[in-house]
Amino acid sequence: MTYNAHFLSTLGLSLALLATAPAAQATVRLPRLVSDGMVLQRDTPLRVWGWAAPGEKVAVSFQGKAYTATASPKGEWQVQLPAQKAGGPYELKIDATNHLVVKDILVGDVWLCSGQSNMETPMSRVRDKYPQEVAQANNPRIRQFEVPLTYAFNGSKADLTGGKWISTTPESVLKFSAVGYFFAKELQAKYNVPVGIIKDAVGGSPAEAWLSADALKQFPKYEQQVAPYRDSVFVAGTRQREGAAVADWYKRLHQADQGEQPGQPKWSAATYAATGWATMAVPGYWASQTPLGMVNGVVWFKKEVDVPAAMVGQPARLELGTLVDADSTYINGQLVGTTGYQYPPRKYDFGPGVLKAGKNMITVRLISNGGRGGFTMGKEYRLVAGGQTIDLKGDWQYKLGATMPPTPGTTTFQYQPGGLFNGMIAPVRPYAVKGVLWYQGESNAGRPDDYQALLTGLIQDWRKQLNQPALPFIYAQLPNFQAVRKEPSESGWAAVRDAQRRTLAVPHTGMAVLLDVGEWNDIHPLDKQTVGHRLALAAEKVAYGDAKTVTAGPLYQSAKTVGNKVTLTFASPGSALVAKGGGPLTGFAVAGADKKFVWAQARLEGDKVVVWSDQVPAPVTVRYAWADNPEGANLYNQAGLPTSTFTTER
Repeated sequence: MTYNAHFLSTLGLSLALLATAPAAQATVRLPRLVSDGMVLQRDTPLRVWGWAAPGEKVAVSFQGKAYTATASPKGEWQVQLPAQKAGGPYELKIDATNHLVVKDILVGDVWLCSGQSNMETPMSRVRDKYPQEVAQANNPRIRQFEVPLTYAFNGSKADLTGGKWISTTPESVLKFSAVGYFFAKELQAKYNVPVGIIKDAVGGSPAEAWLSADALKQFPKYEQQVAPYRDSVFVAGTRQREGAAVADWYKRLHQADQGEQPGQPKWSAATYAATGWATMAVPGYWASQTPLGMVNGVVWFKKEVDVPAAMVGQPARLELGTLVDADSTYINGQLVGTTGYQYPPRKYDFGPGVLKAGKNMITVRLISNGGRGGFTMGKEYRLVAGGQTIDLKGDWQYKLGATMPPTPGTTTFQYQPGGLFNGMIAPVRPYAVKGVLWYQGESNAGRPDDYQALLTGLIQDWRKQLNQPALPFIYAQLPNFQAVRKEPSESGWAAVRDAQRRTLAVPHTGMAVLLDVGEWNDIHPLDKQTVGHRLALAAEKVAYGDAKTVTAGPLYQSAKTVGNKVTLTFASPGSALVAKGGGPLTGFAVAGADKKFVWAQARLEGDKVVVWSDQVPAPVTVRYAWADNPEGANLYNQAGLPTSTFTTER
């Protein structure tokens, strides 16, 4: 992974995060989750817990009933409240040597939302797609608690390092998990109870980072991988050494950058004339479009645009798709935005006074840390103000500022096995939840063979750790991503999807198929509403027992071969099979014993699909939607839900 903002965040984590929970004080203390505005899980016994002086008497009152506990020699205490009906707001009172009141408590359904960046992605990232959803987000019965990034390798943390419950308003919703919000909104409307989501996700995290120490024993290679990180001195030394190396890289980059040399005009300055600079078509990558090749370091880009007077004197926005890797962007010499790594869309809002009527100069200082630097294809590049838009695609001037070797490698500590479980899941264990919402797998797509075992192990582990053997576990299948390939090929993303499909054999699980909601050029697709909707459908069946609603697409069950034709049967199609959009079925490939796949013809026969190819007289294996981006895969049911990627291989 290239050096990015995730590393900057981990660089600042103190060694205190690796220590055990703070020692109990002589006053009662509650965990972060048990705080004002919390949502408690309805219809199940509830634990209220905390810390106090050893032997201290603690009295808890809720809904007119009193409960007592005595702190253990370790200073731990807990009481159990009986199951509560949905409602609120209520207060919870705790009396000991001090007095605490937890206010504005609702009782409803609580969902633990975990995984990596597509679960973490906030509504602020997608607000341009859903302006009305943001403007109308004013529902105090939907709440979120965001768990801060914390990892630990020497045992489980007893409490979270921060976080608070927030209610939904047009301002606060921007911090909500977009997937979690749309999921919660749908369930809250359908069941008319408060819904709380615990956002407990970390961008880029692999599945093994979320396993407990006990669960890691099933996976010796991951258990061995984490062993060095249990040495806090090693961790501190590694962080210091790597941080110094990266800081030195940026220092040398700045010193070498011809665009920032002392004693001469900076290339970002409004007065600088880019005389003699070469040109490159934007969007694109300089490795393939210029003589620079695969150079790393700094490349500067400039584009002069004519701005009409009607766009001047009011707020404006510069949109630059996504850039690889880090940028500082100027208009007429004024810095309008900077981003430290490639994934966030560049949407730089700036005020009146930057643009002027006539000629304006946009300057981008673009750093490539390692790989292909440039402007991502297929994105928007434009300047918007006063209801008018200037398209910025086309020729830009460019000049190499400095050449550097790739950024020194860094250890992403939060990705190491078990670290996120200890820091971010373990402290949540006593808190009763309705179920788990999981969106993860991108970081395991490079090694898909063990993903089914990892996901199955994680589900079993969390059910044991949360003491809920039948805990509903609803997960998102990976969407379509990357460029479309013309011929059948191997695919790590497809293999992970198939592993996710097979994991449905675990009881009380549900899956949302997302083959039609991805973006070929963005690992963070914007359509989070469809994701939330399909996850909610799965939850309605698995967690709420809805047997009437069609909650998923057709699921491959079995194959029967006669001659050169393979007949596929689907379990629980929900409604009649259809080829979405009409026309022939596409997305199927078939191979004989040689495992050389070719595109196949397919036709519907009632609730079955018959697949064949004249090139394969003795078919052995059928695959469907087996690609990173299976464009054209169109087997759905009449409810509009797609069929999962699958292979008939055992």
